[in-house]
Amino acid sequence: MVAVLGETTGCLALPKLRDRMRNDPEGYRILQERPRIRLSTLDMARLGGLPDGTLGREYVRFLEDNKVSPDTRMPAKFVDDEELAYVIQRYREVHDLMHTLLGMPTNMLGEVVVKWFEAVQTGLPMCVLGAAFGPVRLNARKLQVLATELIPWAVRSGRNASCVLNVYYEQRWEQSVESLREEIGIFPPPAVRV
Repeated sequence: MVAVLGETTGCLALPKLRDRMRNDPEGYRILQERPRIRLSTLDMARLGGLPDGTLGREYVRFLEDNKVSPDTRMPAKFVDDEELAYVIQRYREVHDLMHTLLGMPTNMLGEVVVKWFEAVQTGLPMCVLGAAFGPVRLNARKLQVLATELIPWAVRSGRNASCVLNVYYEQRWEQSVESLREEIGIFPPPAVRV
């Protein structure tokens, strides 16, 4: 249902995201080549064998630690334009990479933080709704940390960062997470326990 909501409410945001990709050399290449992040396209053994701190190694660690798979992302069904359908698919497939870059787990607090970042980055209504309503299930202590430290950091990072859909992650596996954050403009995560 979340995937359907994302597709059916993204009619204004998706063309803007596509245009941001078209106007960026790396984003344009992604739109032309349409890479996919799936188990069938990833060499998990190679990525897992990369040095600690590299995007590939940390992505595999994230997937293993959180028992998630890139193959759980539903294909776009309700976006008629082929290019816009790819944009929403790409957004879905890089979601776990956002967790990796932001240093956020898949618990409710981590998901809300990622949604705040994605809402600022993409303008997708589903991200805005997730950011706004996700916190209702958090306890008072987590709400305080979210409101005073994590949301301000996620919003600042989202505004400061270049479009995360314009990163050809598949060609950046050996780059360190730290240098990729710096290149994109994502501030280091706050030192709080989430």
